[in-house]
Amino acid sequence: MSFQQESSLSTQQPQSPCAPEVSIREFQSGDEGSFRALNEEWITRYFRIETKEKEILADPKGTILDRGGKIFFAIADGRCVGCCALRRINKAEYEVAKMAVMPAFQGIGIGRRLLLAVLEAGRKIGARRLYLETNHILTPAIRLYESVGFKHIPPLRVTPSDYARADVYMELFFDRASVQRK
Repeated sequence: MSFQQESSLSTQQPQSPCAPEVSIREFQSGDEGSFRALNEEWITRYFRIETKEKEILADPKGTILDRGGKIFFAIADGRCVGCCALRRINKAEYEVAKMAVMPAFQGIGIGRRLLLAVLEAGRKIGARRLYLETNHILTPAIRLYESVGFKHIPPLRVTPSDYARADVYMELFFDRASVQRK
């Protein structure tokens, strides 16, 4: 299924009887603590919090939202169980960043739904290119990114990262028609 086909799916997909009902929504005032906690959990499980991260996690409104980006949350049983951000790089380029899903909620499609919400938001605001950085040990995330159309960036085109852990770089281009549908 292509990104265009998948992005037309509702973010309110039916859940199996065993899975909690999950909705996707944008950042609301008061979500700062959830954004920080969700990201600190996965980052410290695999890596360490880096300088650039401290700034973003301390002030997602100032470092993401006020600069033209968006943050989406997955909500289950009234609490934030996942998040994903779209950080503005410039008018036509955005970074997919800070994707996190609580361990107890992994494996049921929440990451995919968050990613699709971010991709649709990027398309609607006129992004031509989405970029992301990750680490090779995060194989499920890499496979998810590949499944929606992200391609690996050749080493000669990689811009040095602010993150020491970044060793996988990917991008997705929106075609002119998909951007103009906004």
